[in-house]
Order: sequence, then C-alpha cells, then structure tokens
Amino acid sequence: MTFADLGLSPELLKAVEDAGYTTPTAIQAQAIPTVLMMRDLIGIAQTGTGKTASFVLPMIDVMAAGRRRALMPRSLILEPTRELAAQVAENFEKYGKNHDLKMALLIGGVQMGDQLKALSDGVDVLIATPGRLMDLFERGKIMLNGCELLVIDEADRMLDMGFIPDIEFICSKLPETRQTMLFSATMPPPIEKLSKKFLNNPKRIEVNRAASTNADITAFKVPVKSRSKKDTLRWFLENDLVETAIIFANRKTTVRELNQSLNRFGFRSSEIHGDMDQSSRIKELDRFKAGEVNILVASDVAARGLDIKGVSHVFNFDTPWHPDDYVHRIGRTGRAGAKGRAFTFVSEEDAEAIANVEKLTGSAIKVFGKEDVRVDLSEVLAKAEAAKSAEVDEPEARSEARPETREERKPRRTREDRPEREEQPRKERAPREEAREERPRRERPERSERLAAERKPRRYHEDDEPVPPGEWNGPRPGFLDVGFG
Repeated sequence: MTFADLGLSPELLKAVEDAGYTTPTAIQAQAIPTVLMMRDLIGIAQTGTGKTASFVLPMIDVMAAGRRRALMPRSLILEPTRELAAQVAENFEKYGKNHDLKMALLIGGVQMGDQLKALSDGVDVLIATPGRLMDLFERGKIMLNGCELLVIDEADRMLDMGFIPDIEFICSKLPETRQTMLFSATMPPPIEKLSKKFLNNPKRIEVNRAASTNADITAFKVPVKSRSKKDTLRWFLENDLVETAIIFANRKTTVRELNQSLNRFGFRSSEIHGDMDQSSRIKELDRFKAGEVNILVASDVAARGLDIKGVSHVFNFDTPWHPDDYVHRIGRTGRAGAKGRAFTFVSEEDAEAIANVEKLTGSAIKVFGKEDVRVDLSEVLAKAEAAKSAEVDEPEARSEARPETREERKPRRTREDRPEREEQPRKERAPREEAREERPRRERPERSERLAAERKPRRYHEDDEPVPPGEWNGPRPGFLDVGFG
C-alpha cells in the first residue's frame, strides 16, 4: 500500500514524497481514510509509529476547503507539551506547503503578541497547549464556536499532567456538530470515560496491544546501587557504542546535576527540563539535532515531544514513577524502523516502580548481563573487583616488604630481665641566696599603704582658711601641679 491508495490529494502526495515517505505505517493506513470520511476516531498506537501524520495529513485536505475568520480557528489540536506542539507545527509546515492554510502555535513560555496577531488574521489550524488556550479564552481573545474539527493528542499524558478538567471545559465550548479524534499510546479508564462523553460513535483503531513497546527496541534493566548510577552510566556511554543518547531523570534537580557531572568528565551533553524558558529549550534541542551535543539529559517534559531520528540509546537514569512514561521514554529510540537500545537503572527503591512497568507492558524486561550483551559485563565486573581487592591488599603488601615485621621484632624485656641501675649521687645545686643579696633592692611602699593613700578622699574642714570671693573652692585638680621646665 502507498499513500496514493489512501485518497489524499495530489498536492499532499507531492509534499509527502518530497519528505521522503512512500509507504504509510499501520496507524496511518487505517486512520487517514477514516478522517477523510469525517468520522470520529480513537487511535491507540505505541509512540514512534506515525500517529502525528495519521491526523495531520487528512486534516490538510479537510481544511483546504473553507473560509477562515478572525479569532475563530476552524480546527484545534491539543497537545500536552510545548515540544510536542512545536513538532506537530513542523509537520503541518512540511506537508502543507502546497496548500493555502494558515496555522498558529499557541504555547506558553513565549510572548503573546505574535500569537494574538495570528489569531486576529484568522487561522485554519490552531495547535495549542491547554494552559495557554485557557488563558486566552478567559481574556476573550479567542472564540471556539467556529471549530469544526478537534484533535486530542497524547490523551493519557494529558491525564498524567492534570489537563482533563481543562479539556472537558474546552470541549464544552466547542460546537456539538464537529469531528473529534483522540490519539493515545495507552487507554486508562479515565480516557475511556472522556471518549464516551465527547466522541460520537467513534471508530476504534488499535494497531498494537496497549502499552506495548516497539519491537525494534532492545530493552534492559540494570540492577544498580543508587550511589553507583553515575559510574554505571558513564561505563555504558563509553562501552556500548553510543552514537546519540537521551537520558531521562525523574527530577529537574537530577537533570541539572547529571548534565554537570557528564560535562566534567568530558562528555558532550546538554539538558532540557521544565524550569527552562521555551527559547532555551528550543536552543538546546536544536544543538542536539545538529550534532553539537550527542547526549541530552531530560525530564519527562520532553519524553513525548522529541521526534529526532538516529537516537541510538535511551537511558532511564531513574525508573519512571508512572508506568506509562516508560513506554514513551524508550520510544525516543527505534523510530522509523531504526534499531535502538534502552537501559533502565533499577535500584532497591525502584522495585515497585519496575514491577508496575512490567505489569503494564505484560512482559518481563531482560536483565542486562545475562543475554544479548555487546560487552561481557561479567568480565568487566570481575576486573573491577580484582582491582578493588588489589587496592585493599596493597597496604599489607607494603608491610610485608618492610625489613622488620611485628612478628620479627624482639619482645620487650620484662622488669626482672632489666639490669639494676646504680644509684647516682644527686647533683648539688648552686645556692641562689648570695646572688639575690648582690642585687640592689628598690624601696617601694607596701601595696596596702599605696591603695589606702589612693582611695583616701580629700576632706575640707571648717577650720581651713576661707577662700576669697570669686576663687575656686573645690578640690584642686592634679594636673595643676605639673610644671614646665
């Protein structure tokens, strides 16, 4: 089957061909005809299988006919993260270059000026994150009653990020007669409930088993102590033929610390997390795509928003808290038919989290070192243990090399074995009395007399001579007795 068999327009087929694609994926082959028939759709497929193109391509043909109006977008695509929204926008620009369609990207972290201008000019396709869309709607800068088509992408991620109430509010403001598509890699019960509430007799397309992982990805779990994770990661980066790698951590602080550590050891790494503004995140992603850095340390904010070809490895530095995130993290490698390798570091604290992942995927993850290993880990560990034992034995070897050991030292003599000391006459000390008498002694008054004299106050009696009028009759200051020679 080719894209020409799906009913797409010649202009769109030309754009697809220019992009280098000829054969649709399984989700694209089933979803594109359904969207062109204006039916509601639920698409369940693992990440990296082409879900984005499965709704972008038919939307371009559907939106080709119609007239746009100011502040009233004709279609709306909701994305959970800025990166994923930007990725969808890139797809529209690539595939819609032969169509006269206006697109606007509505995401947080950037100035509103350009976004408001695009809305005032009128847009055919609006790609937005729920937060920024709700902000502009509450300010009265956008109207949703002209939306003909709605796409809710990565619905399970929306659930994890707490966007379901916002989505319900947005859906309530849209016209009832619309086409709605919902795409997700997993389908938990809250998403099922959402689909029943807002979709009208949808066609359900499930390409692979829910929460299944890509067959092109070889996944391992690596038992490791928490304090040894950084050393283990550096070992893999040096020994497993890593070309480009994405390293995921659960906390933003861990992302920063890990990136700094890798830079200190000479690795070309960068970081991306939720505390960075949008321009900085785009800059780091562009550096990674251009090959300026080959290692990207990321938090889950980037797990579903990265579509980068050629990522050879994914490392879960922390076992993900949510099992669904595991599928999306390792889905950053093994894309478009390429092979990839994924490693999850599992410490004692991660036992429950990795058990939940294996329960969700329905299969046990292979333990690294037991099968399909590029480097014989057992030999490496044996050498490391030998080196450690050599370091421990080194002080003992040094002590053996000394000319005299504790065992060879002569025992101390007991009190009985010691010879008796002869009594020696005491030295006569020179008398000091004569020397003291030769020194002239200074005659000083007794201390008690001096203190009494200092403390004795001056008193004035009635029989003293009277003071002439105008003269000072108080105590005489001592400084008046000082003369000038």
